[in-house]
Amino acid sequence: MMDNVSVVTMFTLSGLHFTWEQRIALFLLTLLWYLIILLGNVALTVVIIIDKNLHEPMYIFLCNLCINALYGTVGFYPKFLLDLLSSHVISYAGCMLQGFVIHSSTCCDFSILALMAYDRYVAICRPLVYHSIMTKQRVSVFVFFSWLLPLYCMFMNTATLLGSKLCGSHINKVYCVNWMVVSLACSPVKANTAVSYFNMLFYFGHFVFIIWSYMYLIRTCMSSKEKQGKFMQTCMPHLVSLIIFSISVLLDLLYMRFGSADLSQDLNNFMAIEFLLIPPVVNPFIYGLKLTKIRNKVLNLVYIKRTDAKF
Repeated sequence: MMDNVSVVTMFTLSGLHFTWEQRIALFLLTLLWYLIILLGNVALTVVIIIDKNLHEPMYIFLCNLCINALYGTVGFYPKFLLDLLSSHVISYAGCMLQGFVIHSSTCCDFSILALMAYDRYVAICRPLVYHSIMTKQRVSVFVFFSWLLPLYCMFMNTATLLGSKLCGSHINKVYCVNWMVVSLACSPVKANTAVSYFNMLFYFGHFVFIIWSYMYLIRTCMSSKEKQGKFMQTCMPHLVSLIIFSISVLLDLLYMRFGSADLSQDLNNFMAIEFLLIPPVVNPFIYGLKLTKIRNKVLNLVYIKRTDAKF
């Protein structure tokens, strides 16, 4: 058994049992989807950065949500595209890095969505003190910790796996996650288990806070038509984004808990990667179309380009 530990320097990933023709078709579709993700999130990020009128807390948080989508998807799509054209293997270091990026991006999403919920709570329920609470310095601190805490939590989660004795090299998923690596350990990794449960409780707390915030907002807005309009205009995109992301993460958790040979491989694959497929594409379009300032800015840029092209 100890001999096996020294040779586990590569992992084999599962879920790509396709013919060569199917792989090519899937490669082209995946590449197109990834380009849409890049285009949508980069465009929204650039629009927010270059327009000083959008340098408000809500849009700053949205900009970070888009940046995080780019960060998270880069941990999956390039490797997945390469796997479609070659063998479906990954090095030990690559597996640890991929797991870290995907995990930390997911947690960062919850942190940013929590900030968005808090921002809308202050804006609608305490409008008179909004600007004194959501100052530039405070927003900067919020953004800093919304990145630092997920990165630190997932670094500790990954660090507790390093050096673990592994008795297998097959990961039953199309990408690496720490939970799958833990399942290959020859003995329970107690430190990783403790860190994992702490992280789950910590970010479940984020989720509870977000749900409470929107329930309180909905109850508050029911008493005023003006507040109802403000809620529909600024909070509805956040709420839709939260629902889509939460369902996506839930499907992935269900896959890791219940995914088996009883389900079709295609369904298993979809459950495993749905949070990397839908939210990164849907979010830019939801916010771009629903938030008036962003929609107007995009339309102005398109109009200016068309005008310049005529001349």
